[in-house]
Amino acid sequence: MQDNKWGSRIIYQIYPRSFKDSNSDGIGDLQGIRNKLDYLKDLGIDAIWLSPIYPSPMHDFGYDISDYKNVDPIFGNLKDFDELIAKAHSINIKILMDFVPNHTSFEHPWFKESRSSKKNPKRDWYIWRGSDKKEKAPNNWLSQFGGSAWELDRTTEEYYLHTFDVSQPDLNWRNLQVVEEMLNTMRFWLERGVDGFRVDVAYILYKDPFFRDEPSNSNYLPEHHMIYDSLLHVYTTALPETIEMLKKFNEVINEFDDRFMVCEIYTFTHEIVNLYKIVDHYSFAPFNFSFISIPWNAFEQKKFLDEFDGLVGDKYFPTYVLGNHDQPRIATRLGDKAARSAALLQLTLRGTPFIYYGEELGMKNVDVPDEKVLDPIALNMKDFNFGRDPERGPMQWDKKEFAGFSDSEPWLPLEKDYTDKNVSSEKNDPKSFLNLYKKLIYLRKNLKALNSGKYIPLDLKNKNVFGFIREYDDQRVLILVNFSGEEQTAKLPKGNWRKILSTQMDTFEGIDKDQIIFMPSEGFILTN
Repeated sequence: MQDNKWGSRIIYQIYPRSFKDSNSDGIGDLQGIRNKLDYLKDLGIDAIWLSPIYPSPMHDFGYDISDYKNVDPIFGNLKDFDELIAKAHSINIKILMDFVPNHTSFEHPWFKESRSSKKNPKRDWYIWRGSDKKEKAPNNWLSQFGGSAWELDRTTEEYYLHTFDVSQPDLNWRNLQVVEEMLNTMRFWLERGVDGFRVDVAYILYKDPFFRDEPSNSNYLPEHHMIYDSLLHVYTTALPETIEMLKKFNEVINEFDDRFMVCEIYTFTHEIVNLYKIVDHYSFAPFNFSFISIPWNAFEQKKFLDEFDGLVGDKYFPTYVLGNHDQPRIATRLGDKAARSAALLQLTLRGTPFIYYGEELGMKNVDVPDEKVLDPIALNMKDFNFGRDPERGPMQWDKKEFAGFSDSEPWLPLEKDYTDKNVSSEKNDPKSFLNLYKKLIYLRKNLKALNSGKYIPLDLKNKNVFGFIREYDDQRVLILVNFSGEEQTAKLPKGNWRKILSTQMDTFEGIDKDQIIFMPSEGFILTN
């Protein structure tokens, strides 16, 4: 088995605008994160992933970058960043940055040069295309933020490609100068002490060089899907060149000791496993979004998890995600009880869990009035409920006026229940989300079976209950989850089992000889 350091680490995603404001402008910053590192250490976090902190006009809140080698003043400066890394490393917390290679801001100096003239040396750093017909896009490619992926630029009367917002022109990864510049950008941050990267939209770097129209999607339903889903993206997604570029990214990672990269790639079981085999190194993993994309029932989750763990095998390690800055919060999607059981699964499965800030409090989506909507997706497609603002609400530290996040009104509204769901209140409640997470993380770190053991599937003869065993030498840990909203009973595998944790945090009863009784949506951890 290869070195598995990153396979056992717990990674915590911070959306910097929303974590902690240190200068009372209503926006989170690096000093705020630094001030809360002790909280994360106490929680049991091993690494932090920071969403983008680069200079940006903020049309897409940092994913439209105007300088890859600096920090936006709203978050601080490079000195603040260096101090954050130093403090984190002093308490054994790693720092991952968001690497956004597909596109820049249209205010980036590279694009300003590129659009200035067809003869400019940086013209080919982006994807430009003329059109045979006046005022008609070069082909039918669509933007994930709505409408055509092409924007006519009047300076040269050609179109530039933007897979996302019109303010985010796509870089041309077929240009070797772009490749070298971006690889050196990675080295810049790694040399500064960064421990690795989450690679944004890693599956779309390369596009069809022949610019062929994409075929229609026969399963598209306008009332349920974004317009982007009306096409099958066979010429703009997961081209073979893209996969090979991930290997080059990982080669840069491996120029440094104990570094890591995780890639945002939305795909299915066998494709995920193929990525492990293509890159073939313990410093790499693709995201696995099964808890988000697969129906929340015992049958579907068991089918995926049993197969996935088996295919990944001991050589690599899975990743597990309950939510992030682009997806509704888990407690909103499933409700509090099921969200607690989801946390139990995430933190007991083999591999790397990614905790989105506030999940450990049971935070839910915030209600954002129409006049306060900021997300460009929501603004571009007002007739659809596709906005991402609700899952980006401010972290809830206490029950004061602005939840201890800031001394002034935050950039997004607060969750309505923040006076109950906050760090200060939950610390003192033995049954809280926060104390459940602390207990789960403690068990994960202190039971060798949960930290390093193999995954053993089980058939519990109850369609509503999912379970598995983690085993290391003679230590066995049994994990059981009731996926239904009703009481359930399940037979236990042979063994002298005793309960050590319930997601209810209030009972250790229920084992009756060879069976166990669950409350609705309850999960258990047992040992032999």
